[in-house]
Amino acid sequence: MGLWGLAVVVVWVGCLMPLPELPSVPANDKWQHFAAYFLLAASGVQLWRGRPALVRLALGLLLMGAAIEVAQGSFTAARQADPGDLLANALGVGVGIALSATPLGNVLLRLQPARD
Repeated sequence: MGLWGLAVVVVWVGCLMPLPELPSVPANDKWQHFAAYFLLAASGVQLWRGRPALVRLALGLLLMGAAIEVAQGSFTAARQADPGDLLANALGVGVGIALSATPLGNVLLRLQPARD
């Protein structure tokens, strides 16, 4: 869980840091939100098994996304809360969790078997 926890911290830091001055690409931000939460959920599926654990994973990631949006709107000058970001986060979590029902649900474990 160490690397997964580090990934969560990277998402928090990345979402709360001041924005660099970059050209605006339509919907690029939403794809980044989708990708980040998809990767967190898809990798979390590798760590936790069973319906209760996956429900907790999904709810935890959704709550994290909501907390980040509140923090962006309340505690940063350069960022703002965006309901579209929450939707992109939720879609990423949903698709990532859905992988648990496919053969890709344990792809990382097949690439790197767990050590005893």
